[in-house]
Amino acid sequence: MVFSSPVFLFLFLPITLGVYYVLPARVRNLWLLAVSLVFYGWGEPKFLVVMLASIACNFVLALWIQRSGDRRRAKFAVGVAVVVNIGLLVVFKYTNFIVDTMNTLMGPLGLPTMANPPIALPIGISFFTFHALSYVIDVYRGDAPALRNPLDMGLYISLFSQLVAGPIIRYHDIAHQLHDRPVTRSMFARGVERFIVGLGKKVLIANTLAVPADLIFSLPPEQLSAPVAWFGVLCYTLQIYFDFSGYSDMAIGLGLMFGFRFLENFNYPYISRSITEFWRRWHISLSNWFRDYLYIPLGGNRVPLRRVYLNLVTTFFLVGLWHGASVNFVIWGLYHGAFLVVERMGATRWMGNPWAAPLRRVYVMVVVMVSWVVFRADTLPAAAAMLRAMAGIGSASAQSGSLAMYVDAELVLALAVGIVGATPILPAIKGWIARSRNPAIAAGAGAFELVALPSIFLASAMLLAAGTYNPFIYFRF
Repeated sequence: MVFSSPVFLFLFLPITLGVYYVLPARVRNLWLLAVSLVFYGWGEPKFLVVMLASIACNFVLALWIQRSGDRRRAKFAVGVAVVVNIGLLVVFKYTNFIVDTMNTLMGPLGLPTMANPPIALPIGISFFTFHALSYVIDVYRGDAPALRNPLDMGLYISLFSQLVAGPIIRYHDIAHQLHDRPVTRSMFARGVERFIVGLGKKVLIANTLAVPADLIFSLPPEQLSAPVAWFGVLCYTLQIYFDFSGYSDMAIGLGLMFGFRFLENFNYPYISRSITEFWRRWHISLSNWFRDYLYIPLGGNRVPLRRVYLNLVTTFFLVGLWHGASVNFVIWGLYHGAFLVVERMGATRWMGNPWAAPLRRVYVMVVVMVSWVVFRADTLPAAAAMLRAMAGIGSASAQSGSLAMYVDAELVLALAVGIVGATPILPAIKGWIARSRNPAIAAGAGAFELVALPSIFLASAMLLAAGTYNPFIYFRF
């Protein structure tokens, strides 16, 4: 089940909200836990066993840490938690990758190869595993107390609004909200508004851009012209942003409807002036997780420069591997880590000159768009073919690879709205309206919002009812 599905919008969510606000406050968590388990087990009930085992194990380990009374025993328990949780990821997410890599190495040596075991990937395992690690580490550090009720632990891990595609919620950020989260009418209204905006981002923009992006990335190299290749990457660049930020908006909006305040996950990353800034704005919850639980414990910036560079590369190697078990994701992570090192070394310092200001944003967008090629392509050779076409090396002629095959009025509209929506132009206009004391402008803006939100929801619902293409990129992570 996904947020952008008729079953969720018109059955699951109304029932969940209706019953939640009818029930006494003392049993609302139990209801949220029950519906969250239904939500996760909707497509593959067998994966519930994996998540429930993770919940039980980490619940016991956190109690062990809090009650140990000895720093050495607590540290041992944290080590056990890391081994168990990372081991869970390795078994379900990386076993086939490890086997394939070993076979690649052993084949040329004439050694026997192994068959891949039939291991299915539980949806959202990377997210709920990081939630569990955050819980145990926060308890160890004393940032939040261990939960005494396993049902509370179950709710923190399985809460349906952020379970399968984030944002990654660190335990210390919401520990107090598990039992104290009053909801006002204005808060609920903000949640509805945020959810509808996220739904529109996903269905009206990301899904529309996904069609040409998928078609172009599936073309054989001989049919790729430079304009078509760049156009496909542009569509994917906007698609992945609106797909994931749209999901995050919906998750944050749902949280507000139930009284949870989740931290922001995106802050207009495509206006960044450096790759360092990009990672402060893109998938903020993941960046913060790796910063707090890996980069800083490795020494962060407090060690000699060579170690800082190694820490950056190591962190982003694991960021790439977290996204998927393939060489493409590893290279994608190392690529970003390398640019972070280059920026830390000062190689891009010349861009700080006033005359070079426009180049900073061009630099970031080119670096990021090239990285999305590696991220999106199914294989490394496919990524290399797309990059060659973008560079005009051995690409098809403009006549044989025409953009007209992929462009229509709906796509042009989605592109235009997407480009504007990827910048803070609209919030700036909204802020200007709020600061202006002209009652006519305020009334007009209010009337526009009253019309726009229902229109976005209705248009999204109509497209979903028509069975339009509706993938979620981050579900596979």
